[in-house]
Amino acid sequence: MNTTTSASVPHAPARPMTSEERKVIFASSLGTVFEWYDFYLYGSLAAIIARQFFSGVNETAAFIFALMAFAAGFAVRPFGALVFGRLGDLVGRKYTFLVTILIMGVSTFIVGILPSYASIGIAAPIILICLRLLQGLALGGEYGGAATYVAEHAPHGKRGAYTSWIQTTATLGLFLSLIVILGVRTVVGEEAFAAWGWRIPFLLSILLLAVSVWIRLQLHESPTFKRMKEEGKTSKAPLTESFARWGNLKLVLLALFGLTAGQAVVWYTGQFYALFFLTQTLKVDGTTANILIALGLLIGTPFFVIFGTLSDKIGRKPIIMAGCLIAALTYFPVFKAITHYANPALETAQANAPVVVVADPATCSFQFNPVGTSKFTSSCDQLKAFLASNSVNYSNEAAPAGTVASAKIGNSVVQSFEGNGLAAADLKTKGDALKAQLTSEIRSHGYPAKADPAQINKVMVVVLLTFLVILVTMVYGPIAAMLVEMFPTRIRYTSMSLPYHIGNGWFGGFLPTTSFAIVAATGNIYYGLWYPIGIAVMTLIIGTLFVKETKNNRLED
Repeated sequence: MNTTTSASVPHAPARPMTSEERKVIFASSLGTVFEWYDFYLYGSLAAIIARQFFSGVNETAAFIFALMAFAAGFAVRPFGALVFGRLGDLVGRKYTFLVTILIMGVSTFIVGILPSYASIGIAAPIILICLRLLQGLALGGEYGGAATYVAEHAPHGKRGAYTSWIQTTATLGLFLSLIVILGVRTVVGEEAFAAWGWRIPFLLSILLLAVSVWIRLQLHESPTFKRMKEEGKTSKAPLTESFARWGNLKLVLLALFGLTAGQAVVWYTGQFYALFFLTQTLKVDGTTANILIALGLLIGTPFFVIFGTLSDKIGRKPIIMAGCLIAALTYFPVFKAITHYANPALETAQANAPVVVVADPATCSFQFNPVGTSKFTSSCDQLKAFLASNSVNYSNEAAPAGTVASAKIGNSVVQSFEGNGLAAADLKTKGDALKAQLTSEIRSHGYPAKADPAQINKVMVVVLLTFLVILVTMVYGPIAAMLVEMFPTRIRYTSMSLPYHIGNGWFGGFLPTTSFAIVAATGNIYYGLWYPIGIAVMTLIIGTLFVKETKNNRLED
C-alpha cells in the first residue's frame, strides 16, 4: 500500500520533545554535517588538489581532472542510494547509515595522508578517484537513512519540524568546511597551506568520525522498522518493489520531477552558484566571497527549521512550490543586484562597452562539458570562452561560412585563430597571444581585472545572499518529511533515496557546467540562470498538478 492514498489522521496533541528524540535528531544531524563537511572539502580545495595529484599533466588539464574527480562523487550518488537504500530496507536504518559514515570518514582521512603524484606517480590520482567514488556512494546512502530514521522516530504532526534539522546539515557542513579552511590558512599561511596545510582539514575528519560513530552506536533501531521486522513484513526485494512496479515507480518519478529536481537547482543556485558567480564572474577574491557566503548561510540556516515546522501546519507542498515560484521570478533581478553591489565597475563596463562576436555559427559549439574532457578550439569557441570567463557581455553576429571569428570591442577588432588540428604547443602559444590581446582591449574599455574591495557593499551583498539561502530553506526544509511520507515503510529507504540523489547529484550537479555553456552561447552573464529557472518551473508545474500533499499520511502503512 502506498502512503499517498492512506487515510489522514488527526494531529497528535502537542508535547515536548523527549530526550530520546533529541538524541536521535542530534546524532543523525551531527553525523550528516560531518559527511557533508568531508564532501565539500574536496570541492573547496580542488585547485590545490590538482597540483598535488595531477601534476603529471599541464596545469589546465590537471584542474580539469581534479574537477572530474569531484564530479565523480556526485555522479555515483544515485548508485549509493540504490546500494544502501536496499540494505537499509533489508537489515535496518541504524546499521546502514552507521556503515555510510564509516566509509565517508575513512575515505576522507586517507585523502589527507595520500602521497602526491610526485611521490608515487600515477597511483596517486587513481587512488584519489577511488576514494571520491567511495565518498559519493556513502553520501548516496547517508541522507535517506538519516531522514528516514528521524521521521520514523518523530510523532505524527511533527515530522516536518524534526526532519528539518537534517536539512540544515548540508549548509552547516559547507559552513564548517569553509571555517576550517579559512582558519588553517590563517594559522599556517598561504605558502605552507598550499604545500602541506591543506591536508589538515582532511585529517581532522577522523576526530569528527569518532564522535559521530560513538553517538550513533548509542541509538536504537527505528520503532517503525523494528515493528515491521517483528511482524515479518520487511521487503525481500526492495529494488524490484520500488522500481519495477508501476504504482511505486510513478511515485518515484513524481518525487524526482515534481519535487527534488526543482529543490536541487534552487539549493545549488543559492549556495554553490552564488559562490561561483561571486568569484568567477564578479572576480571577488576568494576569501571575501567565502566570508560573505558564510554570513548568508549563518543568517539563513534557522529558516530550515522554521519552514519545516510550518510545513506541519500548512503542508509541505505549498512551501516547496512557493520556493520554486519565487526563485523563478527573482533570480534575474537578485543576481543583477549582486553585480551592482559587488562589482559596480563591471556593471558600468558592461553598459558602456558592448562587445560583438562575429563568427560563422557552424563553428560555435554549445560548450557543455560536464566531465571536462571535451575540447573547444575553434576560433569562435576560443573567443566566447575567454569573454564569458571574463564576464564580458556580448552579442552575436553571423558571418559567412569559413570566416575566422573576431570580436568588436568599441572601435577595435580582435581577430581569433582557428585552433582545430593545431599541436598542443602551437595552440597554447597562439591562445596565450589571443588572450593577451583581448585582455588589453577589455581592460582599456573599463572591464576590471577583479572586484575592488573598497567598492563592495558587503551589507547589501549579504542581504541578497541571505535571500537566496531563504529560498533554499523553503524548498529544502520540508522535503525530507515529504519524501519519507510518500513511500511505504518496507521500501521507504530505497524509494526516497534514488529520486533525491538523482535530483541533487545530477540536476544540481550539472548546474555550473550547464550555466557556463549557456552564458558562452548567448553572451549574457546572467543567462546561465535560465537552467535553474527552467528546472524550477518544471517542478512547479508537475508538483502542483500531480504531487499530493503528504503531511497527514501515516508512516506505519
